[in-house]
Amino acid sequence: MKKLIAVTSCPTGIAHTYMAAEALEKAAKKKGVEIKVETQGSVGVENQLTEEDIREAHAVIIAAGANISKERFKNIAIIEVPIAEAIKASDDIIDRALNVKAKEDKLADSVTEIKQQRNETRTGPYKHLMSGVSFMLPLVVAGGLAIALSFIFGIEAFQEEGTLAAALMQIGGGAAFALMVPVLAGYIAYSIAERPGLAPGLIGGMIASQIGAGFLGGIVAGFIAGYATAYLKKIIKLPKSLEGLKPILILPLLSSLIVGLLMIYVIGTPVSGIMNAMTNWLEGLTGTNALLLGGILGAMMAVDMGGPINKAAYTFAVGLLASNVFEPQAAVMAAGMTPPLGLALATMLFKNKFTKPEIEAGKAAWVLGISFITEGAIPFAAADPFRVIPSIVAGSAVTGALSMVFGATLRAPHGGIFVLPIPNAVGNLGGYVVSILVGTVITALLLGVLKKKATQ
Repeated sequence: MKKLIAVTSCPTGIAHTYMAAEALEKAAKKKGVEIKVETQGSVGVENQLTEEDIREAHAVIIAAGANISKERFKNIAIIEVPIAEAIKASDDIIDRALNVKAKEDKLADSVTEIKQQRNETRTGPYKHLMSGVSFMLPLVVAGGLAIALSFIFGIEAFQEEGTLAAALMQIGGGAAFALMVPVLAGYIAYSIAERPGLAPGLIGGMIASQIGAGFLGGIVAGFIAGYATAYLKKIIKLPKSLEGLKPILILPLLSSLIVGLLMIYVIGTPVSGIMNAMTNWLEGLTGTNALLLGGILGAMMAVDMGGPINKAAYTFAVGLLASNVFEPQAAVMAAGMTPPLGLALATMLFKNKFTKPEIEAGKAAWVLGISFITEGAIPFAAADPFRVIPSIVAGSAVTGALSMVFGATLRAPHGGIFVLPIPNAVGNLGGYVVSILVGTVITALLLGVLKKKATQ
């Protein structure tokens, strides 16, 4: 028996969202078909579809008057209909979903599977923080590269009003970077409290940005806004006729006042002081201190290859971009590229140390490495953790340390080698490339020494 899933959402998220869900459930029950319907209403997501639900489904019905992300449904057939049609013609829609041709099953790439599994197991504050970071990243990429492009015309060219350099700086620094902290805070709060948490989070993040609390203040504001909204949503009880006011008026207003007043009068000043002290310390790093910080960040990027420790280092570096501190981001991305690159090189130099499947996987590891997908090292580490993990940690630590010592800078938080040709995206490009090459070679040589001869 085929299983169906569905998502319903109307622009206001009130009546039609639930009417469409009910209609689809009734139509499916009448035909003896199992269906699970996720509603994205004004109070947030209810009856949320799990990865298991999606894997088992023959097709997904998206009945929406609002934009619904389809990223999680890329491996199954999708039926999209207006939400009104789901209410009026639910029987026909169920038939269409049952008869649509299923996408051919393909062996999922092991790296993609691992990333999906990690996303599923994220819980609590870590999950909420990563949600905020993922929504902030496109702003960091667009803003950083726009600023880099403005420097093509000269480092100070943007100061002349009316020029293209000034326009590019306004796009990157004046708009994209100005939104970074509010969006980070907004989507942390959204992850905690769904739609009612978004406005308080954005407001708290904007205040953090205005008072100079930076990304640390944004993180604090996001969590306060999210948990305050979730708590108020739980304790405030209204008559059914007034329930619709809660998510669009009462919760955003009360939560915004709570987070705003706390940021202005209690939390903002000390967090701003911490952020300024950290920024000044990082800007003054030289010699041994820079070497040490780079080595620590590099090792963190490799030790769990995309896990919580890796993400902590990455989030730290990305957050500093808003404060115009670019060296840690260069160290982090270079060190994150090194593990799969080092393994790929090792499979070429020491073929007798790897099985045939691993040698084949090494070819893919080149692509993953240059794309800054550290998870490309996971299949190798899983097969031989006690030899692979020390090797890649050592190589990445060296890469991060060299990058910091060379003073390499990076304005884009992702993209691997594909951002290198963009003028001014990378500062001290030669030193940056040398850092990656040295770490890659060290990783490969250590693997050659530590790994035993493979049994084919």
